[in-house]
Amino acid sequence: MSENPNRGSSFEDFLKEEGILETATATAVKKVLAWQIGEAMRTQRLTKSAMAARMQTSRSQLERLLDPNKTGVSLETMQRAAAVVGKELRIELV
Repeated sequence: MSENPNRGSSFEDFLKEEGILETATATAVKKVLAWQIGEAMRTQRLTKSAMAARMQTSRSQLERLLDPNKTGVSLETMQRAAAVVGKELRIELV
């Protein structure tokens, strides 16, 4: 029986080898943030129109923020969304 040459490697190692780790990480983080904001809006019964108004932004900007596949949302926009739903956005380097 031959030994598996990939044994012990991680999914992260695979993503690095494929050159897509940063993109995959950014997408995953954005999906989680979009989901968390969406859940907070549902819990608080905030419509998209009301949320956009409280953020002082357009509904289309809010749609981009809530779209898990659009990673090009500014930190300022994410911060405003978090504040509107009573949360704090935390970012750290590790």
